[in-house]
Amino acid sequence: MATLQEILQAGLRELRISASSHQQQQLLDYVALLHKWNKAYNLTAIRDQENMVRRHLLDSLTVLPWLGVDTTLDVGTGAGLPGIVLAIMRPEQQFILLDSNGKKTRFVRQAVLELSLPNVEVVQSRIQDFARQVPQITARAFAALPDMLAMLAHVLPNDGRLLAMKAAQAEAEIEQAPAGWQFDTVQLHVPGVNEHRELVIAHSAE
Repeated sequence: MATLQEILQAGLRELRISASSHQQQQLLDYVALLHKWNKAYNLTAIRDQENMVRRHLLDSLTVLPWLGVDTTLDVGTGAGLPGIVLAIMRPEQQFILLDSNGKKTRFVRQAVLELSLPNVEVVQSRIQDFARQVPQITARAFAALPDMLAMLAHVLPNDGRLLAMKAAQAEAEIEQAPAGWQFDTVQLHVPGVNEHRELVIAHSAE
């Protein structure tokens, strides 16, 4: 049976993403922390570490090639996905991980501390109460696209962009989106996961 490291390395090869041995260890340490805290905090429905590597690490990594270098807000980060994974892979880039759930932000703060990620700021807040503007936003399983764009309008500057990771219904959601936005869609493939994944990149049409 493949080890967690072997599953991760095979997935990285398939995604054509290079990660140093230190980054790979940080990713696996994150999964170990998530697995440990999940028993008490119920952070994710996925219970075993093999599936955490595939459905959390590799799933989050699929967005990396489309991620710009600007400061990034990961809205509805939950247990830190994709924010922590992206912050490990981009140590020179600043990330703000936002969630309104106190249990989840407590875990994320502890993970940031234990993984030594000085490029990550954790904020417990509803997005409606978040007062800063951030040029790039990531979201994974946060909300339907029209709702998301309405909620994020005050955070995203005119030249900013949203990277929304969707499992399905992206086309229908784009059709229902408010006017003033342009969309690009990218089909994503998660190694070892035979399910539809799509990335919707939204930016102002002005």
